[in-house]
Amino acid sequence: MIKLNTKSVQFWSGVVFLLLVLTGMVAAGIKTYEWLQDEQRMPVQVVDFSGDYKHVDVVKLEKLIRRSQPGSFFSLDVNEVYQLVEAQPWIYRASVRKQWPNKLKIYLVEQIPVAQWNDDMLLNPYGETFNAAGEGLVLPKLFGPGGSEKTALEGYNAMQSLLVTMGISIRELSLSERFAWQVELNNDVQLNLGRQEFIDRLQRFVDIYPLLAKQPKQVRYVDLRYDTGLAVGWVDETENNNKEES
Repeated sequence: MIKLNTKSVQFWSGVVFLLLVLTGMVAAGIKTYEWLQDEQRMPVQVVDFSGDYKHVDVVKLEKLIRRSQPGSFFSLDVNEVYQLVEAQPWIYRASVRKQWPNKLKIYLVEQIPVAQWNDDMLLNPYGETFNAAGEGLVLPKLFGPGGSEKTALEGYNAMQSLLVTMGISIRELSLSERFAWQVELNNDVQLNLGRQEFIDRLQRFVDIYPLLAKQPKQVRYVDLRYDTGLAVGWVDETENNNKEES
């Protein structure tokens, strides 16, 4: 007859009990996790957009977010939503956070377009490009080699601050590979400013233009690439007649 040690029985009974408790806790944890992940039980019911925006289609953006994050409130990854939102063309900055029990709050800072860049991109006030549709926007056109966006925009702003006193604005600005400046104004006058001291040269144009505007012929271009003085080209009479006929 086998005699069981009382202490041994108590030990193994305790081990079995502990295993049963741990198994129950694991099962309960799995059930709780599945419950929390179930979109039908804890859905994200509200996506709340705020901020100052007019080009962002928040209806489409919400659909995009819900397709990328189809799970429950608890399974939704805020970092992934943040990256998704900031990847949209018209979004400059965004913040994303959850709000218990069923809300996702998104604050948007929209890109502000100030110019077209090389006919295929837009520029924001910081000289950064973004690829968004610019249909219907009336913006100056800036052209230049890659990496010169900030230089071109700074030059544009400096020139425009001089021209605005005359009621004239820049329609197009071109910066060559050698960083020479050419400008087309909204009155069809073209300016060749060269590479150096382009603001001083533009000031020379501002000073002399009232006299040029009084002439019987229309100014076509002004070449300011001289230490002193300038060269003026005039619109031919036949060109004026062709414009009137068209």
